[in-house]
Amino acid sequence: MSITERMLETYPGSITGTDQARLRACVDACAACAEACDACADACLSERSVADLTVCVRTTLDCAEVCGATRRVLTRQTGSEERVLRALLNACATVCAVCRAECEQHAAEHAHCRICARECQICEQACRDMLSTL
Repeated sequence: MSITERMLETYPGSITGTDQARLRACVDACAACAEACDACADACLSERSVADLTVCVRTTLDCAEVCGATRRVLTRQTGSEERVLRALLNACATVCAVCRAECEQHAAEHAHCRICARECQICEQACRDMLSTL
């Protein structure tokens, strides 16, 4: 059981209108993607070809920030504003798609980019799945 699931189970109010399974999946995917993106950026900075990875570093750092913000807002259940959630989920899905595409360009040479691209793909889909429930 993830920390997300444990915390949502303890929520004192009723969380209505939200698909709990998709919410948990999206929060967990955002957390995993942010972690993968931060690690990928750091690994890129350690590569001999770091000059060729400048865009990748910037993109993964941006993705980590957006995923982290999305996770934090999704975790707050008191008085959620649907327009804000939609905007964040759309932004997160978009930045994940951009980051995935960037990392895929380097995936053959760098394992960290392969892992990051996969986490971005998972997070993008989780955000789109969550959007479909709003």
